[in-house]
Amino acid sequence: MPNASSIIKSPAISDSEWLVMSEFWRLGEATVKTILGELEDKQTWQPTTVQTLINRLVQKGALGRRKEGREFVYAPLVSQDYCTHAVSRSFMDRVFGGRLAPLLATFIEHQECSPDDLAELKKLLEDKAHASRE
Repeated sequence: MPNASSIIKSPAISDSEWLVMSEFWRLGEATVKTILGELEDKQTWQPTTVQTLINRLVQKGALGRRKEGREFVYAPLVSQDYCTHAVSRSFMDRVFGGRLAPLLATFIEHQECSPDDLAELKKLLEDKAHASRE
């Protein structure tokens, strides 16, 4: 079982909030109006829904904001890499007892893997093995 120090702390971001954060990570900073435009083809959310999701992300510390004229400009306070790693680590700890090998085995056994995917995984594992020997 993983110990408490192995768990990375990051804002708990819901699936809907993740979609909004993805736009901020892609754009760097944006207004609510900009995010509404970016999500227009992906979601049928009302403007109040998007505003609520953004407000939650501010409250969770995932987004910061500054006032420019009559509107706020929002920007990520946490990186996508950091959040992705935290969510991945939490999943691995909860489902696989913190063990990487069973996680990878599950995905490799149950996912279609192209030769390129397998070559990339092999290279990553070889690089990690080489780095741990140094």
